[in-house]
Amino acid sequence: MSEQPRVTCTIDDNQIATVILNRADKLNAIDMPMFQAVNHLTKSLSRNKQVRAVIVKGDGSDFCSGLDVKSLLTSKTGALKLLFKWWPTLPNDAQRFSVGWRDIPCPVIFAIHGRCWGGGLQLASGGDFRIASPDANFSIMEAKWGLIPDMGGALAFRELMRQDHTLEMAMTAKVIDSQQAKDYGLVTKIAEHPYAEAYKLAQECIERSPDVLAATKKLYHKTWWTSPGLALFLETWYQLKVGIGKNRIIAGKRERRPEDKPDYLPRQFK
Repeated sequence: MSEQPRVTCTIDDNQIATVILNRADKLNAIDMPMFQAVNHLTKSLSRNKQVRAVIVKGDGSDFCSGLDVKSLLTSKTGALKLLFKWWPTLPNDAQRFSVGWRDIPCPVIFAIHGRCWGGGLQLASGGDFRIASPDANFSIMEAKWGLIPDMGGALAFRELMRQDHTLEMAMTAKVIDSQQAKDYGLVTKIAEHPYAEAYKLAQECIERSPDVLAATKKLYHKTWWTSPGLALFLETWYQLKVGIGKNRIIAGKRERRPEDKPDYLPRQFK
């Protein structure tokens, strides 16, 4: 019997993709097959012009308990594969596990319950939104194993948290609850049913043009830490690209005649 896939993905009639970490017996701990499955999936979703939103959740009792230390740290070959870079400024396979979600040109929402630790937290931090259950808990766990967070945390944590809060969590490996995570900026919203709340947010987003969603995401990822001049240039450039698109005309028709909404065309913005 073949081993079940580490990650599954289904796309419903609303073109909302649901991605499930599928290793519940190991608390969705990250091993090499999960790294490979997630990185393959994010590349595939980034090329899919039909998908309007993505929701990521974990099967079983926990979202993700972090690295499967036994399977990864005991294999020097595996660690080298994850850390190897073709070019210093490009992400390696470990970093792509988190930052790959940024390349998907639609909203990516993480629905979190139970443990969200270490690599699991860096994974979730690569999304656009994080909705957590009241009983969820969070940790930058790497210091416990004599490591630093190296899966894209240097990007995500600086955008979400104050520096002192990031240092506190990374230096102590402490575990915090949902409310503190929300106060720190790690969590967007707390909800009793994170997936249902995530789906509701996805439905709100897909009422808008897929080109607007893609352009908005790309604009803020490219300009959040750049110079004012470049930010203003890209804002104008992306507006021109969106403005001449057919979906801009469709958006106007949908607002003028809400009782007879025409469907948006597949995403054209790049």
